Amino acid sequence: MCSGGFAKCLGITLMPVVIVCVLCNILLFFPGGNYVEKDHITEQVWYFGGILGSGVLMIFPALVFMGLKNNDCCGCCGNESCGRRFAMLSSILFAAVGVLGAGYSVTTSALAINQGPKCLMDLNESIAIWDYPFSKGNYLSDKSVWSLCKEPSGVVSWHLSLFSVLLVMGLIQVALCAVQVVNGLLGALCGDCCGCCGESDGAV
Repeated sequence: MCSGGFAKCLGITLMPVVIVCVLCNILLFFPGGNYVEKDHITEQVWYFGGILGSGVLMIFPALVFMGLKNNDCCGCCGNESCGRRFAMLSSILFAAVGVLGAGYSVTTSALAINQGPKCLMDLNESIAIWDYPFSKGNYLSDKSVWSLCKEPSGVVSWHLSLFSVLLVMGLIQVALCAVQVVNGLLGALCGDCCGCCGESDGAV
């Protein structure tokens, strides 16, 4: 497969992953599927790891990868493949942006999973106490402590599931962008399937 065609496949694969990450981040604003006050939402949700890191910053690399297949940049210095080689080289920069964005999402997700959700712990003299009842991921191996969170209902499993999805999706994005870095280098050095492209151009 030509490097441009392979990059397009990577871009197409990234798009649904981007959508999943954005949706997960939005759902985290409704812990347990419930509406709560702004101050009762887990801190890491406001870092927008899924919306900014794995979302906005990942859209640009995905679109660039998808466009490399049909790149028709004109040549330079008498070399018809110069434009394509430059496009493949520039895709490495966008892949690096994608790695940074996904890495940010992975980091915030890991921190959120380790800390646990913010929830209603107790009512002290009619005063609702919202805090983080877990520390250093102790709730991950001991499900019995989940009862420390009184409200919202199901907040622990909601928090853990969505941030775990963000973590996994972020790692997938990092891997795909890393693959494009290698693919971009090969396309810049060897050209984008010069042999087969040359044959098709002559046949037209």
